[in-house]
Amino acid sequence: MILPDFSKTRVLIVGDLMLDRYWGGSTQRISPEAPVPVVNVNSSEDRPGGAANVAINAAMLGAQVSLLGLVGEDENATLLEQRLSSFDVDCQFSAIAGKDTITKLRVMSRNQQLLRLDFEQSFAEADKSQMLARFEAKLQHTDVVILSDYAKGCLSQPQQFIALARAHQKVVIVDPKGTDFAKYRGASLITPNMAEFTAVAGSAKNEEELTRQAQALKHELSLEALLLTRSEEGMTLYQSSQGSFHLPAKAKEVFDVTGAGDTVVSTLALAYGAGCSLEDACVLANIAASIVVGKLGTSTVTATELAMALSEQHGHKDSGVLSEDKLALALSQAKARNETVVMTNGCFDILHAGHVSYLQAAAELGDRLIVAVNDDASVSRLKGPGRPVNNVQRRMAVLAGLGAVDWVVPFTEDTPQRLIAKLLPDILVKGGDYEIQDIAGGQEVIANGGQVKVLHFEQGVSTTAIIEQIVNKGSQSSSS
Repeated sequence: MILPDFSKTRVLIVGDLMLDRYWGGSTQRISPEAPVPVVNVNSSEDRPGGAANVAINAAMLGAQVSLLGLVGEDENATLLEQRLSSFDVDCQFSAIAGKDTITKLRVMSRNQQLLRLDFEQSFAEADKSQMLARFEAKLQHTDVVILSDYAKGCLSQPQQFIALARAHQKVVIVDPKGTDFAKYRGASLITPNMAEFTAVAGSAKNEEELTRQAQALKHELSLEALLLTRSEEGMTLYQSSQGSFHLPAKAKEVFDVTGAGDTVVSTLALAYGAGCSLEDACVLANIAASIVVGKLGTSTVTATELAMALSEQHGHKDSGVLSEDKLALALSQAKARNETVVMTNGCFDILHAGHVSYLQAAAELGDRLIVAVNDDASVSRLKGPGRPVNNVQRRMAVLAGLGAVDWVVPFTEDTPQRLIAKLLPDILVKGGDYEIQDIAGGQEVIANGGQVKVLHFEQGVSTTAIIEQIVNKGSQSSSS
């Protein structure tokens, strides 16, 4: 399973916006006024919450994010927008006169929540015409829609949004709230947790009954699928008319489940919007959830963390022939693990003993070895007519099969300078009698704090000599 390129996915999120404020400090005494602890506040932090946290999760995975919602005409609305804009979230807020931006203040001490104060008024009766108009205008530039309902009134009438999105043939994923799921009729998929589902469908005695309930609700609401998140029991996707697709929980340690549902819905939506099957999108969402619950506080997951976890789940190194974009992601993972990355390049038309010994020596300089390979057109320009003997796919496949080589990537230019400048390995290696200053990409690597090394090929072995020897033997055989 390959991690999709989230950067090309355009997601439109609508839902209840909140500002999560944290006050923290030490607690050393009980108040003489009442039997409550006295917190000496010495820190304050503001975080986007609710649908805004869904937007942050999507932005951290690299997606293009637009966020619609209702706020008050107050300072907290400005703070929320500033925080989101720092993550490149396109904020399309509608300010409602006489209302306050929903704010939740948590008083913390020693990583424990002592008190929560909620500042909120329902937006259920607020005028949503401006928000709806902005939603419709954004739809043509959207791949997937998320409705993040926290029952604060922004989505008191979700049918308006669902109908518009479906009319534009957009996927609509809903994170529901409350006991009235009929208002989500016609969505592509809803993602209730177990408590929310049970409140609507009733308790199930076993898995068979749970499946019947889920399928019945899916049919009743004209949904394409229903994803039931089940905490420590993982998650279950109900898509076909019968059966289910179950994913057990992956978390090894759970520190905080705050915001895990936001991570699930954002990862699921982005993966599905990027072209993954719904099953694969659920796999990625499940992995993302396992990462985020291992963090303290409302947290997010990055594409690098997701790729690393995916690689670990499959139980093999992320080796082989990669595109530039996939290699850049693999390289960022390697650097996150403090691995030393070595890079070399060449035509490698007919792989011989000199190549093998050279690549082995290069690999011994670090933890990972990248081999950049000239494509067929550039080999022909460099070596002349009749070359390469083997096309680039065959050459890369042979290189990828060597134990010394981790990643193989093609390039189209005569030199790999652009590619090396983009990847910036820790060590750049070239075989032959080159001067370091003449090696393509060497200056960029050195400027980035890396090293450039020259290794000598095994004497008497070269692709050109092998080809000439074959041609000469063929000529001798034909003349005799």
